[in-house]
Amino acid sequence: MTHKKIKLTESVSGKEKEIELPVLESTAGADIIDIRPIHAELGYFTFDPGFVSTASCESKITYIDGGRGLLKYRGYPIEQLAEQSNFAEVCYLLFYGDLPDRRQLDEFNQSLVRHSHLDEDTMAALLNCFGRERHPMAMLMAAVSHLAALYHDETAVHDPQYRERAAHRLIAKMATITAWLLCHRNGRPLRQRNPALSYTEGFLQMAFGKFDGKASLRKTFVDAMDLILILHADHEQNASTSTVRLSGSTETNPYAALVAGIASLWGPAHGGANEAVIRMLEDIVESGESLEYYIDRARDKNDHFRLMGFGHRVYKNYDPRAKIIRQTCHNLLSELDVGGDNQPLLETARRLETIALEDDYFISRKLYPNVDFYSGIILNTMGLPRDMFTVIFALARTIGWISHWNEMMADKHTRIGRPRQLYTGRCERAFTPIDER
Repeated sequence: MTHKKIKLTESVSGKEKEIELPVLESTAGADIIDIRPIHAELGYFTFDPGFVSTASCESKITYIDGGRGLLKYRGYPIEQLAEQSNFAEVCYLLFYGDLPDRRQLDEFNQSLVRHSHLDEDTMAALLNCFGRERHPMAMLMAAVSHLAALYHDETAVHDPQYRERAAHRLIAKMATITAWLLCHRNGRPLRQRNPALSYTEGFLQMAFGKFDGKASLRKTFVDAMDLILILHADHEQNASTSTVRLSGSTETNPYAALVAGIASLWGPAHGGANEAVIRMLEDIVESGESLEYYIDRARDKNDHFRLMGFGHRVYKNYDPRAKIIRQTCHNLLSELDVGGDNQPLLETARRLETIALEDDYFISRKLYPNVDFYSGIILNTMGLPRDMFTVIFALARTIGWISHWNEMMADKHTRIGRPRQLYTGRCERAFTPIDER
């Protein structure tokens, strides 16, 4: 904490009043002006649509520097974790704050196996209420709502042991639910997790069944999915994480708070971005128009068309996650030697990537391919339906959501979320009875 202060002066009708605002020191990134005294001493609120210039909480979990293209989980660069770690280890790190030793990781993995179990008959009945062709994000919300009913306890959210159990349950059961959504879509039987497999391989086994391909390809699939989960595990105070925090601030149970986060993630401007990439590539291929036609449209500021999967709201340089996942995407495509119906789409993606990395228009505007561009291609190549992409995102982001919820519930300064507004409606109106209108 620093003793630096910012002075704010109110000037009304020639009279001035000055107050001092404390500056809160960050360990990395911009320092934060504590604006709480503004209303108490001057009677004003601040106006910040989308809260893009407002720190809503204090957190020790994830740090992003968009200008420098940095992403760190608990201080560890994402590049190190992606290369040397696995998803279960990253989950432990995000929730507990430190990397586990061998004993801790083994115990954590055993807990995830134990909590992965779901009642097949109950879940099958729930999913059958939707049918096979409905959007799986709606089914995901229903399934997690079922967990909220199953493990509801109004008084337990301040108990660290309850919060830890809830985290383990959610991380484990989200993999089972996600896999079963795919089984439901394809009319396959629901399978429990094989306890001998890692978290990610166990998820793929539940989703796809026995893998009969060559061992190297199996490893490629597992590694690619594990990387996607790591890169999407957390991303600071994004829309869905902020939604989980806002919902959780009412002391609702964590399962219900995560349902709210899933709903927020569903939006195409958030978790649906990689699905939008594939939809865009399909539209380009099916239109019969040249790729250059769409590039010209993207350059035209008066055209509503936008290239999905390029640039990022936070990263003003290259998305660090895209740098990591790009090679995995290329390796997967090379090993599979994908052809058939997918070939025109993948060729279009390759050409589009080349243009974006070499064309001055994209380079000058830093419209580089982002993580959604590559993850969308990988998930499509793995044979996942397009509307399952956001469900995979939710599976990965569960650990981020529950870690932020846990941090918030342990923070003695947490208060129920209550944003203010700039009211611009009418102030006084006289009511007229209906027969006189």
